[in-house]
Amino acid sequence: MKQTLCAALAALSFAAAPALAADPAPAAPAAIQATPADVASVDAILAALYGTISGPAGQPRDWNRLRSLFMPEGRMAVVGPRPNNAFGIRLMSVDDYIARVGPFFAKEGFYESEAARRTEQFGQLVHVFSTYESRHATSEAKPFQRGINSIQLYHDGSRWYIVSLVWRGEDDKLSLPAAYLAK
Repeated sequence: MKQTLCAALAALSFAAAPALAADPAPAAPAAIQATPADVASVDAILAALYGTISGPAGQPRDWNRLRSLFMPEGRMAVVGPRPNNAFGIRLMSVDDYIARVGPFFAKEGFYESEAARRTEQFGQLVHVFSTYESRHATSEAKPFQRGINSIQLYHDGSRWYIVSLVWRGEDDKLSLPAAYLAK
């Protein structure tokens, strides 16, 4: 009896598979047109990324410019410690990130710059480990935060896109190794 039930369920799931596969996937969000110079090279798209999020307190950021750097389905994520000595990751869409940092940028200056970079490329795929430094003002000698932005990029034949961006900041238990500080 048990074998017959399992066989019937398996047959139903395989029979339903073609019908499920025929359902169209949800439409991707519409892409925002990028400035061609921002997406012409890996150097350009990273400069646009850092430039878009940086600015003085209260200065509106060009969020459509940031959106235009990412694929419509692009993701951002931050890794950080949790109270129980574990680590967590917060996954975000670009719009989730904008909603999260908007109130902070309204009150605080935030300037993030690249201190060093490691790049690996295979065809149209690029992975960048970009060491970042964050300051509240460009005049500050010492950053208040440093870390790594792990950025995955894709070239479609005409432009570069950020597929995902995951970052992890330094803390009292994890310092950047020298290998990620050298230009």
